[in-house]
Amino acid sequence: MRRCILKSRLLFTLFVLFALLGTVSLPSPVCSAEPLRVAVAANFQQPFKDIAAAFTRETGIPVEGVFTSSGSLYHQITNGAPYDAFLSADETRPQDLFKRGLGGKPFVYATGSVVLWAEGKKFCSAANWRDVMMRKDVQKVAIANPVVAPYGAAAEAALRQVGIWNSPDKKWIIGQSIAQAFQYAATGGADVGFCALSSVRASKTGGCHYDIAEAPPILQGACLLNRTKNRAGTERFLQFLQSPTADVIKKKYGYR
Repeated sequence: MRRCILKSRLLFTLFVLFALLGTVSLPSPVCSAEPLRVAVAANFQQPFKDIAAAFTRETGIPVEGVFTSSGSLYHQITNGAPYDAFLSADETRPQDLFKRGLGGKPFVYATGSVVLWAEGKKFCSAANWRDVMMRKDVQKVAIANPVVAPYGAAAEAALRQVGIWNSPDKKWIIGQSIAQAFQYAATGGADVGFCALSSVRASKTGGCHYDIAEAPPILQGACLLNRTKNRAGTERFLQFLQSPTADVIKKKYGYR
């Protein structure tokens, strides 16, 4: 009887040992993490996608972006949209969220530029953007809504400075975002368009663009949103947004 008990205990011990070894040797299942949801200004769409992909490769944390004008995203956030972070095209809106207790302390993640872009080669021989705008055959001009899109506001400031904003010869084609203004110019809905340099760099279409010295540089602010359910993951992504890897991607699209 004693031998039988000892044999049973030995078999049980061996069973437990093999089970433990099997557990150690088997790969642990990969949990499908809930993706971070980031509200992103339309001008930063392609750089964001590249940066998010690099972040996911490094950390395993998936990231999704929602892209439209900064003003529209700000309105969504203040009305309860469940985003984890906000990448605006200005500093004002993230700072306001911070003051209202809706977001963390903001920081500048990129400095962008607005340019005048034309799809047709016939506009590519001008000396500068002002000469393009003075042409009689440039009638329809795409611009992002200055009220909700910082790039549109920067373009308006430059146009006012050189006295073209109130020109009766121009018909302004207003886009909800800077990406939509680029689309109007790219598809023939406008003769030329005021666009983000990043849109031009990301595009595979032809045409040409002109720098606008009169337009103010666009300081783009970001912040963590206090409503996030994954603070650690969001903080990690925002840190990555300021990393050397992200900087290389941003420079590729014309950001400083």
